[in-house]
Amino acid sequence: MTGPATPWPGPGAADGTDVRVGEEDYASAGRALGVVLADGDGDSLRERLVSAVDAIDAPDVVFAVSRFGHRTLHCGGTGPPPPVPRQDLRYEIGSATKAYTGLLLAQLIQRGLLTGGEPAAACLDPGRRTDAAPVTLAHLITHTAGLPALPADFYVRALPAWRTNPYGRYPAERLIGAFLRHRPRHRPGSRWHYSNFGVSVLGHALAAATGTAWEELLGAQVLRPLGLSGTALAAEDPKADAVGHGKDGRTPTLAFDAGGFQAAGAVRATPHDLLTFLEAHLDPAGTPLGDALRAVRTPVLRRGLDRRHVHTMAWFRHPTDAGPMYFHSGATLGQQAFLGFRPDTGTALVALCTRRFRARDSFVATAYGLLAEQ
Repeated sequence: MTGPATPWPGPGAADGTDVRVGEEDYASAGRALGVVLADGDGDSLRERLVSAVDAIDAPDVVFAVSRFGHRTLHCGGTGPPPPVPRQDLRYEIGSATKAYTGLLLAQLIQRGLLTGGEPAAACLDPGRRTDAAPVTLAHLITHTAGLPALPADFYVRALPAWRTNPYGRYPAERLIGAFLRHRPRHRPGSRWHYSNFGVSVLGHALAAATGTAWEELLGAQVLRPLGLSGTALAAEDPKADAVGHGKDGRTPTLAFDAGGFQAAGAVRATPHDLLTFLEAHLDPAGTPLGDALRAVRTPVLRRGLDRRHVHTMAWFRHPTDAGPMYFHSGATLGQQAFLGFRPDTGTALVALCTRRFRARDSFVATAYGLLAEQ
């Protein structure tokens, strides 16, 4: 199967129902012009990172910033320093995994292996009769497939392990079956509803369409080309993986098991690998995935009151006075993550902590504010 002459996302809406907005070409101006950060700028940034880390009540906290490739990290936390330095541990990033899945889909489209318009059910069950208005791969990645956040029977299956590893009790086979049985309440492409279910189905559809296991597909198309050797899709070494904690900030949690939801939440990575991933988005031309990285910065839909919320196929996109910022947050049962970047300032930001999200948690707001003010 070959892709269209103009790979998606290209001119026009994904399916005729979402309104596309324009995309400016934000080059890595700092690198191109040889910008060097002044000493005062570096001191000010370090002070803001120290303040950000101090504002987070969690056993382990990491804030890391790259500006035009110059990295500054600060670590801390309420717990004792782990045996392995905090900046060298792998952290669970939860739903920020979706940024990797979006980039994978973009890369497969740019290579002409897929178009984004394939019906997901046909990928997962080739002999299945296609619906008149099928859920496509593009619908799944943009949360417009008409799917709920989680399958209807997820909660019953997960309840016995609700405080330990609920997703691990819901395997891939059950997730695929739930999708093939589901009948959307709304026409695919007509409404936006954030869905771990949908992006997880996308991962299985990509694996089926390419005949390649999800882990190998992501590794071959994204992780290895970008040199992300500090990134994994499951816990591998207790000494190398950060330990999460419950809402009390003291009780250790088990390593996250994504079950059949790998494409929506399985990635764990070191702060430096996460910065490398974001730096690639700031400087696509310097990577093997240039076209795909540019594609995932392209807005594909607007939603909400006055259609003010803008999304790409991998990122939330908010305006600033100087240009857009792109970001995605994520959480597991014991850790939180925030990833974001701003092409206008050449800035990438990674924030991580090892405490479960709770009411009035300041983590995401602190990370978002730091990126917005750069």
